[in-house]
Amino acid sequence: MVYFAASCDTPEVNKQFAQSLGLDYPILSDPGCKVARAYGVVSGRRKYPMRWTFYIGPDGKVLLVQKQVNARQHGQQVIETLKRLGVETK
Repeated sequence: MVYFAASCDTPEVNKQFAQSLGLDYPILSDPGCKVARAYGVVSGRRKYPMRWTFYIGPDGKVLLVQKQVNARQHGQQVIETLKRLGVETK
């Protein structure tokens, strides 16, 4: 399994943010918001992307999109969702 965050900020901003939190996963940068628009998290005049979580299978197909994300509780929500999707844990 691979996990990462995506942001419409520049790589430099994302690097500083990741270092400030001591993150153990990468933050992908999409400063032009092309990917964010394609996934529907940025649209119209919305300045910032919505915090959605996408679960993508090994075949590249989107299995599930969680649109109700609470940053404080989301880690546990991800664990429970991965179990429901049948993703094996180590």
